[in-house]
Amino acid sequence: MASGRPMEGDTNHTSVFMFVLLGFTEDKELHFILFPIFLGIYLVTLIWNLSLIILIRMDSHLHTPMYFFLSVLSFIDICYTTSISPRMLADFFKNERTISIIACITQYFFGCWMGLSECSLLAAMAYDRYVAIGNPLQYSAIMAPGLCQKMVAGALGCGFLSSLVQVVPCFNLYFCGPNIIQHFFCDMPHIISLSCSNPFIIQIIIFLVATCVGFGSLLLILLSYGFIAASILKLSSIEGSAKAFNTCASHLAVVTLFYGTGLAVYLHPSSSHSTRQNKSLSVFYVIVIPMLNPFIYSLRNKEIKEALKRVIKRTTHLSH
Repeated sequence: MASGRPMEGDTNHTSVFMFVLLGFTEDKELHFILFPIFLGIYLVTLIWNLSLIILIRMDSHLHTPMYFFLSVLSFIDICYTTSISPRMLADFFKNERTISIIACITQYFFGCWMGLSECSLLAAMAYDRYVAIGNPLQYSAIMAPGLCQKMVAGALGCGFLSSLVQVVPCFNLYFCGPNIIQHFFCDMPHIISLSCSNPFIIQIIIFLVATCVGFGSLLLILLSYGFIAASILKLSSIEGSAKAFNTCASHLAVVTLFYGTGLAVYLHPSSSHSTRQNKSLSVFYVIVIPMLNPFIYSLRNKEIKEALKRVIKRTTHLSH
């Protein structure tokens, strides 16, 4: 792994092949409190998102672009939290939370892939809402199944390539000094901060990816909502405006949570936040939000509630 050459002056250092994840806290008693909480969150995330995917597939009334995107969002959330939660849960019972450099980079790759894919998917969902409100009569023609599938493939492909271009240069980094990551998962800023090599190229790549994919997707979302707001203002009836806004409320809440927390995690100055605060924000970003997303979309959604009733009724009828 440590294929890169040490920098000048580092020739007496030993190559590092393992990192140590400090986790949340060294307090053993606190581990017994945190473990069941995070295990419960992870299980709820899996069950609720899987249930939503199955419900959307089973009920023909939900075979629309909006729910197709929602099922993909649930799939991404499952993969995203699974790239981090199982390892984090297992570390509660380990005295030495070591992870190989390759495993650390791999964990980052999958987490970053899903995170960037979600950015792109949220932009696609915003465009879908704009077409539904701005061009309701042409909605079915514009948001054809083929286009929706291409948008999802584009989101996942963009996330994959953007993550790949970040991790490939990591295999040329040389690690020779401290190997302690003060976090509960592997993140690129922590990986490159431990490198004895010059991380300039990787930092440039990370900046370009964050700008093009992260902020690019946010810009598309803001543009879509600008057009949505203009379309709503053109509606003459208050009832029509309220109905149009309700179709966007869940998506807007998910975008606000995702980007708000993400920006708080990655853009704050290091001097103004303690490590503990950063960990708390990261917990919300990578563990809690994937659990909240299906709740946000389902709680006030009449179509999902009606679909659930139909599936239960159909299942009950078949059992008898």
